[in-house]
Amino acid sequence: MDGSAVSYERNLESLVRAIQELSLARDLDRIAEIVRSAARELVGADGATFVLRDGDRCFYKDEDAISPLWKGLRFPMETCISGWAMLNREPAVIEDIYRDSRIPYDAYRPTFVKSLVMVPIRSLDPVGAIGTYWAKERRANEREVGLLQALADSTSVAMENVQLYNELEQRVIARTQDLVAANRLLYDEACERERVEQDIQRFAMTDELTGLNNRLGFLRLAAEELETARQRNSPCLLLYLVLSAEGGSQGESLPMAAARLLREQFRRGDLLARLGGGEFMVLTSGYGDAEAVVQRLRTSVGAFNRAEGQRLTLRIGHAESTPGKNLEALLEEADRALRRKG
Repeated sequence: MDGSAVSYERNLESLVRAIQELSLARDLDRIAEIVRSAARELVGADGATFVLRDGDRCFYKDEDAISPLWKGLRFPMETCISGWAMLNREPAVIEDIYRDSRIPYDAYRPTFVKSLVMVPIRSLDPVGAIGTYWAKERRANEREVGLLQALADSTSVAMENVQLYNELEQRVIARTQDLVAANRLLYDEACERERVEQDIQRFAMTDELTGLNNRLGFLRLAAEELETARQRNSPCLLLYLVLSAEGGSQGESLPMAAARLLREQFRRGDLLARLGGGEFMVLTSGYGDAEAVVQRLRTSVGAFNRAEGQRLTLRIGHAESTPGKNLEALLEEADRALRRKG
């Protein structure tokens, strides 16, 4: 095997390596980096450029050369040899740039370029070009032009793959955003349903007139409070209150007045309820002496009557929790105590 054959075989290996690298490229910058280096290596050039078609102009996106060429510049398609290769869909092989009318001499004079080959990227509808340049006059042979055109064809496929990859990525992003929006909508709807259900439950457990718990709300919450107090080994006091108004007292309605009085006498964490009419329930813990609580309530009703000009009367039955005594037993005990005082 002679030297030229060995050299050509090495060039083919370089081409295969470049094609493999292009197949893995995921953006245009990486393609440009691969192409500029591979093109220069394939034909032993002193410089190489990667050119993109930008409307009616040629954009020299990247280069690999012994001294600066035109990286980052744009030229009209009609006055640029890369534009000629794209418009005519064929390679331009130029041995002496100063003897070819297609060359814009003023753009080349500041450079080292004496000879060049420019091949289009994609034959049917070129999207760019690959240029290789030499500092000495030489005419590229058919094998070299073939290697460059094979690189350009592979570059075309890689650019299409990048475009498809980017489109797919954008579709994935858009789909992900749609799913996030849909999940957010579902979450918001679930939260709204939960809020409505909580409102319904709250309304079902609340006395409409006073805003206190109603009978259902008291029974449900009192059972939970008793269990919590049992776990803390803390006793609870259950108060069964019946308030009535004598002589058709004027002013605030009896239920509203009683609810206001109870809120003033008990803590926010105590359980207050209106069972109906003037009947009320209170469940409290950490209360101290039960009789002192009862006396405080009677005193507060007297003070309320004097301040408001009312004639409210109060009857109280109470029961204290002990280990093993459930809510039903407490209610029965408080009810019996109320009847004894009635």
